[in-house]
Amino acid sequence: MDKIERNKQNIEKFKNCINTNNKQLAEELIDPKAEFASLISDEKLYGGSGYLSVVDFMRQSFSDIHWEIIDMAAEEDKVAVSWICSGTHNGNFMNFPASGKKFSFSCMNFYYLNEEGKIIKDVAAQGLMGLLQSLGLMKK
Repeated sequence: MDKIERNKQNIEKFKNCINTNNKQLAEELIDPKAEFASLISDEKLYGGSGYLSVVDFMRQSFSDIHWEIIDMAAEEDKVAVSWICSGTHNGNFMNFPASGKKFSFSCMNFYYLNEEGKIIKDVAAQGLMGLLQSLGLMKK
């Protein structure tokens, strides 16, 4: 299997990791030195446990949150993924009380992987979050 196919397969596994909150899979797929910015912390988060702490935070507000890969394109060390994220707003989210409303939106991420095929960087297309952050309505 070539590097591109391996990286695409690892992103498929990553989808399963975030949908099941699988800590063992997170440690397998995310480099421990990988640094992630987050809405939940002013401090940088690292590795699989840091990444899953963001997923845990989301599950507190949207207990049934789910990510589905719509499309994926890969080069040597990066994979671009178009996602659909869906769930129900059944917990407080950033001072917004639970509404019980279902949601579904698309988002885009670029994952950079090292020689071992582990994620070392995740760059999210900001979309609406970028607007909310620019207006000071959401933490950067």
